[in-house]
Amino acid sequence: MTEQEDKGGTGREAGKGDKAARVAALRPAYQDDLAAGTDRFFAARRTDCPWCGADRLTPRLRTTDLLQHKPGHFTLDRCADCGHTFQNPQLTEDGLEFYYRDFYDGLGEQRMSGTFGGRTAMYQGRAEAMLPHDPTPKTWLDVGTGHGHFCAAARSVLPGTSFDGLDFTDGVELAAREGRVDHAYRGAFPALAPELAARYDVVSMFHYLEHSTDPDRELRAAHEAVRPGGHLLIEVPDPESRYARLLGRWWLPWLQPQHLHFMPVANLRRRLTELGFTVVAEQHAEPHDPVDLLAAVWLALDHTAPREDAPWLPEPPGPLSRGLRATLLLAGVPALITATLLDRFALRPLSHRLGLSNAYRLVARRD
Repeated sequence: MTEQEDKGGTGREAGKGDKAARVAALRPAYQDDLAAGTDRFFAARRTDCPWCGADRLTPRLRTTDLLQHKPGHFTLDRCADCGHTFQNPQLTEDGLEFYYRDFYDGLGEQRMSGTFGGRTAMYQGRAEAMLPHDPTPKTWLDVGTGHGHFCAAARSVLPGTSFDGLDFTDGVELAAREGRVDHAYRGAFPALAPELAARYDVVSMFHYLEHSTDPDRELRAAHEAVRPGGHLLIEVPDPESRYARLLGRWWLPWLQPQHLHFMPVANLRRRLTELGFTVVAEQHAEPHDPVDLLAAVWLALDHTAPREDAPWLPEPPGPLSRGLRATLLLAGVPALITATLLDRFALRPLSHRLGLSNAYRLVARRD
């Protein structure tokens, strides 16, 4: 073994030990949270659609937390009148805190930073979507910016643009310290919107609205922050994607329990028009992220395998459980590779034509 290999192995073991220690330190607080069950994490079930007010609701999906495996069961209902799909019952403030904890930050920060930080081409494509409508925006606010990776990548497309970021987590403050955003706003967008009135040439919301407890309030805040003649750029999961029906609970964009609302594109277009926007572009092929089959296979494998250690489990898994998990995941590698090849090379070119695009993007001008 070389010295470099020895240091690498030691580093990996230290990393595993550090994570185990962090999990052990967090376990008592999680067990206290769960001692009284999960009922307090859910509001009362709605009997009407939060988008149009109709009372013809039907269950579309019942599932569990397939990414973190925190306890709880979640239902998505669909409105038979307008097609809006939403979590019902919806998480309370305590529920949002519990299920978001250690997902984007804490234990999940390193994983998410690696996931979002390595997607430069995707972020540049999002910025390029604005070029036909405003090739030289001076000010841009990215709402739900997280750690600011989009803003950092978008500078290469729009070097003359000042990019600000807004988020309710401390990730936006990290983005400012790292120089990814010029100014960081931390808090809820509707509450901050009055001080941002008509300040921005562009406001973007990339996979943000589906996380909101009240998408309509977010859209009104955007209308307030965009200057007249400026643009709002929105990207969200497409609940009308055929993948959503074919893959069921294994369709990654359902992302329960974090995703609360799923808006068919016709609904969002209509609401933007009502608020005083003109939709100038609708895209489906461009925002499609070719990971549906890969993610479905991984979610199914991860669901079937014994759990890895997490502080919301009463105790760490034993050696036998860890061995079984490693064996099952290793056996699934051929399926993961096949799914990746199908996603990226066989189906991606046909995704829009086959109705498989998993997201859509709207560009709307404020009148």
